[in-house]
Amino acid sequence: MTTYLILHGFQNHRPPGHWQHWLAGELRARGHEVRYPQLPEADAPVLDDWLAALAEHGERPADGEFVVLAHSLSVLLWLRAGARRPDADRVLLVAPPSPGVTASIPEIAAFADGLDLAEEGVHARLVYGDGDPYCPEGADVHYGTPLGLDTDHVPGGEHLNPDSGYGEWASVLEWCEDPAVRVKGR
Repeated sequence: MTTYLILHGFQNHRPPGHWQHWLAGELRARGHEVRYPQLPEADAPVLDDWLAALAEHGERPADGEFVVLAHSLSVLLWLRAGARRPDADRVLLVAPPSPGVTASIPEIAAFADGLDLAEEGVHARLVYGDGDPYCPEGADVHYGTPLGLDTDHVPGGEHLNPDSGYGEWASVLEWCEDPAVRVKGR
């Protein structure tokens, strides 16, 4: 059995129309353990509180693969965690906001600096869309290339959230079941 930790972004209260909510249900229906916590203070996140929640929910299971899927601000949470990052087998980092946009939003500015992906043995993949208003330059510029991440680009994907049409997202479910699958649009 695989254990999945699904981490949401800024102002996200795990709505049923989000691909993460849909994915949690699909994975549970297939018999997997799914951790999909509501991170504290979603509308005004406190970095230390989100790091504590990551530690609380990110404990590696005794058996099986441990997979993390992070969207938007939780990608920066993952990258900020450094040595406090859970021991995952693979990670999907979806639609992170750019450092400049993050720094310009007072509620999340603390997440903008101190990013680090110094991990060994973890397969991390970045997925991003064109036209993302939270990362207009493209996430590959800020994260993919500098961090040497395996990258999947989704043409027209924008922020890869319900506003850009991402409720059900079969490609992410396929990646969960087979890490060799390239993540593509809906």
